[in-house]
Amino acid sequence: MNRRELIASSAATSLLAASPALARPRAVNLTTGARMSRPVAPVAKKVPVTIEQLGRTRTDEYQWMKDDNWQAVLRDPKLIKADVRDHLNEENAYREAMMASTLPLQNQMFEEMKGRIKEDDASVPAADGPWEYYTRYNTGDQHPLYCRRPRGRTDGEVILLDANALAKDKAYSDVGSVEASPDHNLYGYSEDAQGSEVFKIYIKDLVTGAVLPDAIDSATGDFTFSPDSQWIFWINRNDNGRPDKIFRRPVRGGETTLVYEEADEGMFLGLGRSSDDAFIQISVANQETSETRLIPGSQPTATPVVVEPRVEARLYEMDHWGDRWVIRTNADDAMDFKIVEAPTDAPAKANWKDLVAHTPGRYIEGFDLTKDFVSRQERFDANTRIVIRDRAGSEHEIAVDEPAYSLSLAGASEFDTPTIRYTYNSMSTPTSVYDYDQKSRERTLRKVQEVPSGHNAADYVVERLNAPASDGQLVPVSILRHKNTPVDGSAPVLLYGYGSYGMSMSASFSTNRLSLVDRGFIYAIAHIRGGADKGWNWFLDARRFTKKNTFTDFIAAAEHLIDKNYARAGNIVAEGRSAGGLLVGAVTNMRPDLWAGVIGGVPFVDLINTMSDTSLPLTPPEWPEWGNPIEDAEAYDYMWSYSPYDQIGPKAYPAILATGGLSDPRVTYWEPQKWVARLRPVTTSINPILLKINMEAGHFASSGRFDYLKDIALDYAFAIWAVNKGWERDFA
Repeated sequence: MNRRELIASSAATSLLAASPALARPRAVNLTTGARMSRPVAPVAKKVPVTIEQLGRTRTDEYQWMKDDNWQAVLRDPKLIKADVRDHLNEENAYREAMMASTLPLQNQMFEEMKGRIKEDDASVPAADGPWEYYTRYNTGDQHPLYCRRPRGRTDGEVILLDANALAKDKAYSDVGSVEASPDHNLYGYSEDAQGSEVFKIYIKDLVTGAVLPDAIDSATGDFTFSPDSQWIFWINRNDNGRPDKIFRRPVRGGETTLVYEEADEGMFLGLGRSSDDAFIQISVANQETSETRLIPGSQPTATPVVVEPRVEARLYEMDHWGDRWVIRTNADDAMDFKIVEAPTDAPAKANWKDLVAHTPGRYIEGFDLTKDFVSRQERFDANTRIVIRDRAGSEHEIAVDEPAYSLSLAGASEFDTPTIRYTYNSMSTPTSVYDYDQKSRERTLRKVQEVPSGHNAADYVVERLNAPASDGQLVPVSILRHKNTPVDGSAPVLLYGYGSYGMSMSASFSTNRLSLVDRGFIYAIAHIRGGADKGWNWFLDARRFTKKNTFTDFIAAAEHLIDKNYARAGNIVAEGRSAGGLLVGAVTNMRPDLWAGVIGGVPFVDLINTMSDTSLPLTPPEWPEWGNPIEDAEAYDYMWSYSPYDQIGPKAYPAILATGGLSDPRVTYWEPQKWVARLRPVTTSINPILLKINMEAGHFASSGRFDYLKDIALDYAFAIWAVNKGWERDFA
């Protein structure tokens, strides 16, 4: 959404054995009652392709799995070539046959997860002008209704968008951004109808109720209206899936004008209005460099002007505070960022003056503006706090005294208000939504997340450990367990990690995890380097030529859990998604003995091939993160040394579940497909290596809120099946 629409009994093993959900039915012939033989895994054909690069040679026997026409497949998955489709169908059938005994457990966990969702839920309304905007669900609906009602009232609801109707007869439908025009007469929304993140933008006339003709195709999904509500700006997505241009046209149709074109394929584009509606902003950035261009809100057809030209390794983002600019930046060696201010008519760096000076170890994650206050979110030692600052410079903070929690600044839906919104939860405590008056310092509880099937936070224990890494750094590990789950090494553990792009992993609440924890699992999050959990340097210390710190930190977390009697080797399930899939792929090669199972969700495992393919959407933008193996031999060699796909060798691999989506533009379907195909012939164990490809979705799995739960139930059933080696019982 747009920023203005705020959005275990005495022993775990005995728990597992005693749970009816875990009494796995054996695979039997329903006619004879005899145990069935283990299904035969698909054997992928090998078509060796030799690749010469920077004087190095590698052979890829599964390159054929990449459809040469992949750009078209992203937009229409039915176009996938027949041999790839057939192999994926065989893999899906094999996984279903291998895990058939877990179907009752999957169904039970799905019903549990669904039972923890308030089906007729609604968000807290966000006031904007004469209206309050919110989303709500009807019981049984997969998708939300986007609504508004007159400010201060509980009647007069207007349904702006019924996402269920939008999704009707579609296998996939995801609403990207929604935004009301400043005059509240128009409503824009974007839809991805195949999971490829290629969106179509629609505009609805809220006076007539009609959707205007000439929807905008091939967009990223992000858009904004001009402050006068006469123009719409959007970001184009080109044939290679990259944002490359920003366009403008009259809201009711007319000539489309190119506003900005980015020549550097390694940059992402962003678009929005300043908090006070004084400017339209275009952001150009990758993980380490950024640049902003401005268009006066009163002159929406003006040419955008650069604030401060991009300089490698310098980041800045800005917002307008009525009479000045407020800017978050890492300029001048502000490793963990600082906040500066600048005059409205002279925002260049030469005029930046510190507003909140840099303090090493206090990572400023972001800020939000209202008329008289700057609120900022800070992170220290994998926890967060919110700090409020008025125009006179007086500060106070909103802090929480718990070992591990998630405090998140949601900001304000209007500029001229003293009220901001924030959310709080912990791994055991459901989410609370608060409105906070920055002037009076009074907070109002607006909503507590309901768990219809019941939840008692006192039944759970949240803990924080610090695992010593090989170089002496301490890696925070957040832990959730049932109060009856013992810390004696008997409990199975699911260890989750990510560790890339400076993304922090909050110790937040998830009702889904309870389906594992209530069955005696310990759920742990490793706040490893590569994320910014302990500051920006925590990120910088695990990228490019220090990337292996991400993997050794995760292993250190697992070993510390073992040392402290939370776990034992071979009884831990490692889970990571996307770049977290690269993490679990790497640590599976490095220390296969630690894991009972590995869940690689949309796993980025084919590192060298992907980072050498400049046609793929994320390749040039991600060279700052991983290195460029096309031009830099040292980068090639370092990436090769840990690339999960390239470092596969004969060893006793644990059970592995790899998942993907056919129309995923971020981690293409062939990465998990190739990973499984190469792993299966070389493993020296009998542990199963399984693949699930969603043939009707992309990176973020199923789009419906209930269908998504089925994906989670499969993952968690696999985790339980893996620690119990269910295949040994299921098959003769």
